[in-house]
Amino acid sequence: MAHRLVILGAGESGVGSALLGKQKGYEVFVSDGGNIKEKYKQELFDNGIEFEEGTHTANKILNATEVMKSPGIPDKNEMVKAIRAKGITVISEFELAYRFKGNSKIIGITGSNGKSTCTSLIYHICKTAGLSCALVGNIGYSIAKQMAEDPKEWYVAEISSFQLDDIVSFRPDVAVLLNITEDHLDRYNYKFENYINAKFNIIKNQTSGDYFIYNLDDEVIAKKLESLNPNTNPLPFSMKHEVKKGGYIKGDQMMLRIQEERVSMSIYDFALKGKHNNYNTMAAGIAAATIGIRKEKIREAVKDFQSLEHRMEFVATVRGVEFINDSKATNINSTWFALESMNKPTVLILGGTDKGNDYTLMEELVQQKVKAIVCMGLDNKKIIEAFKDKVATIIETDSAKKAVNAAFKLSTKGDVVLLSPACASFDLFKNYEDRGKQFKEAVKEL
Repeated sequence: MAHRLVILGAGESGVGSALLGKQKGYEVFVSDGGNIKEKYKQELFDNGIEFEEGTHTANKILNATEVMKSPGIPDKNEMVKAIRAKGITVISEFELAYRFKGNSKIIGITGSNGKSTCTSLIYHICKTAGLSCALVGNIGYSIAKQMAEDPKEWYVAEISSFQLDDIVSFRPDVAVLLNITEDHLDRYNYKFENYINAKFNIIKNQTSGDYFIYNLDDEVIAKKLESLNPNTNPLPFSMKHEVKKGGYIKGDQMMLRIQEERVSMSIYDFALKGKHNNYNTMAAGIAAATIGIRKEKIREAVKDFQSLEHRMEFVATVRGVEFINDSKATNINSTWFALESMNKPTVLILGGTDKGNDYTLMEELVQQKVKAIVCMGLDNKKIIEAFKDKVATIIETDSAKKAVNAAFKLSTKGDVVLLSPACASFDLFKNYEDRGKQFKEAVKEL
């Protein structure tokens, strides 16, 4: 009997998995409870892959050998419950792709904050060094599709906790764990421990020939490691401690020590600024050194890296006021890191769909750095309540254009206007990209 692979969800990872499954001889069926985007539908048509949208037909799904579940679908979904009740194996895209990687190797990056930046920087270093590599995963391109259409020797993969939930044998050759803070708890029965365990799945299958690069300064990671004895090569990075192997920053110097390779570099030469980006740069530098990239290439790439769109992205300076787009900051911790890197008086644009935010975590930084807050959301009560005694001016708006205009009026030459919402975007925008683009358009119109 043919291996029947059913795929739940026809987004980037779902369609990518369908293409790879079909190529490897599986019988593939794709089911999406919503509407499938036209470009994905066309790919399924072109490749002769059977699919349905707007429904899940039980008898076409529950006869699966296994199910690949897209990361956006929670376990509480009724069809997922039915699949698990029947004892059908549920896997993630990364588990599927791993089967067919051949001799290729994987650098996997996870963490609550900074994943996209760190992943992009590692990829940039690999490209600078001339490696055959691809940027895949949560950052926007399916690893399964990449393998099906254009296999590479190295995959630099941003991996979310949702993608790590359903792995069996997946094993990155180099695993990077940046930090763990409370996020997505609604998907983990509101138990922080469940989320921590999901993140640590990245090293679950590692062996003594693999590397585990982790943030020694992150208390959650350090505490979890006390109860684990990972079968891998640990390479910590720190801004508080000197480490014998791994990386650290002392004064203004980054030091990397991996095998015989020694890399030193001034933090003032980093393209990415701010304390959180020092961590990202250390992690990326260590990852590059472990796979044998020469220190000259690491230095070159770290110096000329261009930051990502919507992540601490410089937009423009208008009459001496700097505008920064950090729309990808959809949780408190991301906004905290963004604020921490500010060294000028800041007008902060906050707000959107709240994810159970505890704004007390930001109070001290807001008092130190923020001269005014502009709310950009349909419901701003929680933000106003949290900061009304901390900031002299709080204004409510309900569009990117109004928010930008209000922020500009509140700022003077030498200030920064920072869009770092700490919330999801779905009340006013399609997604964080749409929010960031509308912000940039509004800045250009000033």
